[in-house]
Amino acid sequence: MVTTQQTNQRPRSEAQVIAFLAAMGALMAFGIDSSLPAFDEIRPAFGMASDDTRVTLIITTYFAGISLGHVIYGPLADRFGRAPTLRFGLLLYIIGSLASMSANSFTFLLGGRLVWGFGAAAASVLRTTIARDLYRGDQMARIISITMAFFLLGPIVAPLIGEGLINAGSWRWPFGVSAILAVGMMFWSYRFGETLDPANQRPLKLGTTIEAIKKVVTTRVTVVYTLGMTLSFGAFFVHLASAQPIFDVIYGRVNWFPLLFAASGVVEMGAFFAAPRFIDRYGGHRVALASLAITLVISSVLLAFSWPAGGVPNFWLWFVGVVLANIFIAMLIPVGMSQALEPMGELAGTASGIIGLATIGGATVIAGVINAQVAHSVTPMVAGYVVLSGVSLVIITQAYKNLET
Repeated sequence: MVTTQQTNQRPRSEAQVIAFLAAMGALMAFGIDSSLPAFDEIRPAFGMASDDTRVTLIITTYFAGISLGHVIYGPLADRFGRAPTLRFGLLLYIIGSLASMSANSFTFLLGGRLVWGFGAAAASVLRTTIARDLYRGDQMARIISITMAFFLLGPIVAPLIGEGLINAGSWRWPFGVSAILAVGMMFWSYRFGETLDPANQRPLKLGTTIEAIKKVVTTRVTVVYTLGMTLSFGAFFVHLASAQPIFDVIYGRVNWFPLLFAASGVVEMGAFFAAPRFIDRYGGHRVALASLAITLVISSVLLAFSWPAGGVPNFWLWFVGVVLANIFIAMLIPVGMSQALEPMGELAGTASGIIGLATIGGATVIAGVINAQVAHSVTPMVAGYVVLSGVSLVIITQAYKNLET
């Protein structure tokens, strides 16, 4: 285990590393979850009908910015270091959040969200890159799993904070608070320091980047786990973008949304804390297979109830089923990231960027297609879970068989 920074030998405990990486993830999540309670105020502010699903573009545009940023920040982090790259991204995060807060049209708001997401991509790329700098194998999976558990404080806390800020002021207030949090993260980055070994710095040249990309896309385990995560993320992104409209438009329980969304985050956070024990005992590959198989079973049962109910099954059946499915989708993420990054070595930054572009970009497209169908029925959402988890299971199974032989 590496617990000291390699350029200035700054000591870091595992707890300090986990806290820093978790804060990066929480900041990225706050940009998503704090805005969810604002949908009902944003619609009339920009002349939308109360059931207009275009408001979900606030989430998908943010994710689009994140996916675009991944391919940029990876090579930058390998050339200039993790710390300066993170600070550059945080600066864009602040600009995007302030632009969104001051938007006077829905188009301008989406533009601000795109820049905001592009800035948030730095944290998304670098939390896994730094983990790869400092740890290896199943230990890296365990660290990522723990940091992801804290990442889920976003869905727990952010909607409640967002609701409180909106009640105290307006839908613009959560966006302004995001900028303040990013400033705090920037100061922390100076204390945490750099983790890139100077020997692993790579020149910022097109040929070098293309060479790195070729290694990523020709490494079987990296490609397979990236595809599997893309499909699983797609299901989870459908949930993130559609949960509030489903509560509001389909079930008429919008007042329940902040509390129940937070409660689901608590349960999912517990899954991330439990995952390291299963990884240590059974290994990452088996945990990935089991989590996808259980997700497929849960979502199939839920679809069996949703279809004959005209897409509106019992609210509690839908809610509990989706939460359970998300628990097991969540357990795939740390395993998938660690397995995909394990062979990359000194290419960790570029590899994280390419993997992030593929997973988040692909998942955003998938979620956009499915979310467009979720108007007055949850069936498209549930069917998406079935198809995406099933195909992901087939892909990961083939990778596991190949590794076993």
